[in-house]
Amino acid sequence: MKDYKLTESEEKFAELIWANEPIGSGDLVKLCEIEMNWKKSTTYTVLKKLCEKGIFKNENAVVSSLVSKDDYYSKQSIRFVEDTFGGSLPKFLTAFVRGKKLSKQQAEELKRLIDEYKSN
Repeated sequence: MKDYKLTESEEKFAELIWANEPIGSGDLVKLCEIEMNWKKSTTYTVLKKLCEKGIFKNENAVVSSLVSKDDYYSKQSIRFVEDTFGGSLPKFLTAFVRGKKLSKQQAEELKRLIDEYKSN
């Protein structure tokens, strides 16, 4: 998957699409006017940019995603751990839980995830 980096406003726009897709481009313009106070031209400019990045497509005036919300945020999480913790998941988890206790349920869920994803 490509490395996508969206601005805060692009991310809010993407959230609107993910929550309403497939959505007609005219309906998207109306939604952006209400939710983001954007003009039609702004909506189409940002949509075109995100289509060029390969995140969304606009075919026959219907907008839908090429990258799911889960895939996008998964990639952003990986980038954060790489940039902030040198790619070290243990360092990230240590920082995340520092100063607070995990519940038994949270600890068990983490153990389950580790077991599920560890390489043999």
